[in-house]
Amino acid sequence: MKEVTDLVFKAEKFLKTAEVALTVGDYDSCASRCYYAMFFLAEAALLTRGLRASSHKGVIGLFGEHFVKPGIFGRGLGKVLNEAYDRRLRGDYATGFDIEEEEARRTLDEAREFVKEVRRYLEETGALGTRGDHENA
Repeated sequence: MKEVTDLVFKAEKFLKTAEVALTVGDYDSCASRCYYAMFFLAEAALLTRGLRASSHKGVIGLFGEHFVKPGIFGRGLGKVLNEAYDRRLRGDYATGFDIEEEEARRTLDEAREFVKEVRRYLEETGALGTRGDHENA
């Protein structure tokens, strides 16, 4: 499924960008890119069920309903997605409430784990095509 492959590719690219942002001390951007990496993988998982949402909260809610609640993924994965969403809002829009270094590091670790777990699911279900699918786009 090319769309799933593209979302995974984008998520992995955003994780790399988050790492760079952390290295240069841009913790707000690190948290934002981490959230989007998770968001893209949640969207990819939803596509395996023929589901789409028109908002971030919609994606988070559907992911919880169709993947966390039935036990496909642990509650912790749903929790970190919600927390990353809140950090992204704070990092992107709030003033005077910057993301601190430790929080950015924790978010990056959580994003890596989220991407790893959901990617494994996508591979196991056969939803994830080959890297060549993206290169031929």
